[in-house]
Amino acid sequence: MPSISARVPDDDEDELEAVSELLEEDKSTVIRKALSEGLSSIRRRVAIERYQSGELSVNEAARLAGVSLAEWLEIAREHNLTTQLSPEDIESDAAAAREL
Repeated sequence: MPSISARVPDDDEDELEAVSELLEEDKSTVIRKALSEGLSSIRRRVAIERYQSGELSVNEAARLAGVSLAEWLEIAREHNLTTQLSPEDIESDAAAAREL
């Protein structure tokens, strides 16, 4: 596993210490978890934004978010997402869904 160094503000260091104690885990483990969850959250946020703007189809948004099509449809429902997809995009997504 590669090692990465980063500088963090004092407030974040304090929060890291508090969460480390809360989870009863060492700081390195907490940082790895936070990074993983944060990156996943960023991917989902960008997928939501791009799907809503019509830049991505359902399949593309699911792929970008790093989730299955079923999970993406649940995310879209939870966020009341609508899109301006073309009929061709909708047909492509329907064909992909039929293949599942």
